[in-house]
Parts: sequence; structure tokens; C-alpha cells
Amino acid sequence: MTRKLDMMEALQALAADRGISSETLMGALADAMESAYSRIPGAKDYAWVTIDPDTFDILVWSQEIDEDGEPYGDVTDVTPPDFGRIAAQTARQVMNQRLREVDREMKYEEYSGREGDIVTGIIQQGDSRYTLLELNRGVEALLPQAEQVPHERPQANARLKAYIVEVRKTVKGPQIVVSRTHPGLIRRLFEMEVPEIAEGIVELKACAREPGHRTKIAVWSNDTNVDPVGACVGARGARVRMVVNELNGEKIDIVPFTDVPEDLVAKALAPAKVKEVRLDYDTGTATVIVPDFQLSLAIGKEGQNARLAARLSGWRVDIKSETQLAEEEAYANQDWAEGEWITDTATGEQLWQPADGSDALSALAWATATEQNEADAATTDASPTSDADAPPVADRTLATDAATVPDVADEDAAISIDPESSGDESAVSTEAVAADEVAGAADPTPAGVDAASGATPEAEIAAGAMPEDQ
Repeated sequence: MTRKLDMMEALQALAADRGISSETLMGALADAMESAYSRIPGAKDYAWVTIDPDTFDILVWSQEIDEDGEPYGDVTDVTPPDFGRIAAQTARQVMNQRLREVDREMKYEEYSGREGDIVTGIIQQGDSRYTLLELNRGVEALLPQAEQVPHERPQANARLKAYIVEVRKTVKGPQIVVSRTHPGLIRRLFEMEVPEIAEGIVELKACAREPGHRTKIAVWSNDTNVDPVGACVGARGARVRMVVNELNGEKIDIVPFTDVPEDLVAKALAPAKVKEVRLDYDTGTATVIVPDFQLSLAIGKEGQNARLAARLSGWRVDIKSETQLAEEEAYANQDWAEGEWITDTATGEQLWQPADGSDALSALAWATATEQNEADAATTDASPTSDADAPPVADRTLATDAATVPDVADEDAAISIDPESSGDESAVSTEAVAADEVAGAADPTPAGVDAASGATPEAEIAAGAMPEDQ
């Protein structure tokens, strides 16, 4: 009896050491005893072992089976004499194996439902492929290189918080894969530091992260009396500072969430000040106009601020300064020649292909044509635009038509009548017309007016100064 009590105490101590219940350990012991009984010569085909939890009596029961393998008949006690001593060696091996299986199963059940949770582990070892973290009860978590923060150097025996990405069931036990780069790590860390988030008063609506560098989060409050940004920052930044320290100095921007896309894009670009946001719903692009001195701040180092704002808001962000916008609008209003530069597949030469489909121009021909166009434009701009700036009519006529205008010898050649004409005095020769134009250009007195008196011949006839037949 004393021996049985000692075995019972040893079994309970083993259950406490392994962290499993006594009933589970009893079941594992019964399975081990069944395996040991099946190896005894003359053992029944259908038998099972029972263990009394109070007296620790071990009994073997059996039934007959028919041709179909179904048990029938009375249950009989077939416990061999001194069964405990005979099966001790075999039972110990089977029980150890069974205990390991139970232990692995319990560990898997403990962590299988914790995907998306945060755990704290102690760094054991690491290499270029992965780092091992020891969790409680000897459970190991795997931190792959792809899930580690760039330039982060894990120190041995240092405590590290990680985000559970996946729990796999293997023959060697549960394999827990954790991450330090997952955005869920930010969410869980804020839940630990900000009670309003854990209680659901403040919600973390969106998160965009570049591990090791910068993180942006958008928060929303379900209570109008609670400031979501202030709740996350804490008194003098105490709450957000704890998260930053856990992330080894990674910068965190906290902005208020809004349902208005324009406002969300503008706030996501903080700390830059945005002047205007224009949305294109067809392409999903948000054109952001900022003052000239805010352009570099809005884009961020290597475009980091713009990338995070795009991920946080869900819009493709295109940032322009006021000067760039004005230049683009002025450019769009001008009538530019359309075309594009192409590469000749045969020679590899750069060619200018006009949009009208005409022949392509080489770079030299394009440059020559451009210079010619600029020269023509300059000539057009330098040409006179008013009669006041233009040279005298006589000068222009003589300059342009000097080769075609005959010399005028005297006044008789000013007007000539073709003798072979039909008698119509309106038939004037070309030379007379040209001479008349030259004379009129040189003398501003209208044709047919006497220069001295300023009176026309018709007026003199009417006044009786000269006979009409002359």
C-alpha cells in the first residue's frame, strides 16, 4: 500500500512539473500499461487498463471479439500476476513518449489561438537566417531574418517583444513564427500603453510603417470628450515614448482620422502644411499642392513621408509646389508642337517623331528646325506693327518694286492713253499706273490737284478760269 502511495505522489509531482493535470497523466500511464500488456505472451487481443485514482490499483480487463472484430460477452479481469513489475520497463519508455506528445499538444493549444497577439521572449541565439526566442515553459519562437527590423542587432539574453504571425504544428512540437516588422506590433503596443484603445474608446483606424525608420497611425475617438491624439501621446508624451523605446527609437506620427479623403490626405502628410488637395476618383490619385518652402518636408527623406501618407490614406499621392503648379498650367495653355523622341531600332539613333505622322527628324535636323523657328519668331517680333513705325510708302515701294517700275522722264509720261484702245480713257498702260503710284507716293498732293493753287481743273472750268474745250 505504501508503495502505491509513493507512486501516486510521484505521479502528482511529475504532473505538476510538466504543467499537466493528474487525469491526463493517468491516461498516459494507462496507455503505456496497455502497450506493455500487449507484449506479454498470451495477452488478449481486446484488453484495456484501468487505474484507480484513490488506491492506484492497476487492473487489466478484456472481452472476446467476434469475426467482425466487435467485442462481446462478459468483461473479465485478466491482470497478470505481478503485472506492475513485469511491465515497468516497457511502460516507462511508452509513458515518456506519451508525456512528450501531451506536452507538445498542450503547448500548441496554448499558442494556436494567440495569432495576432504579442509575446515577450529572451533571445537565445541567432544567425543570418533566423533568431530564436525562448518563451515561457521552454517554448521557442522563430524570428526569421525577413521579419527582423533592418540594422537591429539582437543581443543575447535580452528581452524582446514580438508579434505572433503564425503557429505551426509539427512532430517536434509547435513552431511559433514571430515578427518585429508587422504593423500589428504597433497596434498591440499601443493597446498595452493606452487604456482607451484597450477599452475601445479610441480606435486605431489605419497604420503605415517602414520598420526601423518611421510609422504613421490614424486614430479615431468614439467619445467626443476624448481626444484620440492626446490619449495616444499621453502626458508629456509618456505613452508614445514607451512605444518608441520598445521600437528602438523608431519615429511615430499620430494623426486624427477623418472620413473626408481630402482632409485625411492633408493630415497624413504631417508635419508638412498642405494648401490644397485635388482628388481624381478615376485614377485614385490625390494631387497635393503645398507652398514652395514646404515641398521637401512634404516629400520627406527619399520620399518616405509621401509613401507613408499614401499607404495610410489609400490614395496615390502626387505632391506639387505652387510654382510647379503655375508652370504646368501655363505650359498647358500654350500651343506646343506635339511629338516624342524614339529610338531607331536599326541604328540606335534618337529621332523626333511628330504627332502628325510625318517623317521622323534626326537630332541635328530637329535642332536646326528649332533654331529656324526661333529665328522666325524673333523676326516676326521685330517687324513693325503700326504705320507710324513703318518706313514711308515711297521708300517701301521703291525698295520692293524698283526693278519693275520704269523711270519717269517728265509729266507727260505720267498718264498715257493706248492709241489702239477703243477710245476709253480708262485704259491706262501698266507703266503709267506704276509711274502714277510713284509720283503720288512722292507728292502727297492728291492726283488732279494743282500744287500751287490747290484747285482741281474741274473747279477752274466751273469758275470760268479756262475754256472747257481745253
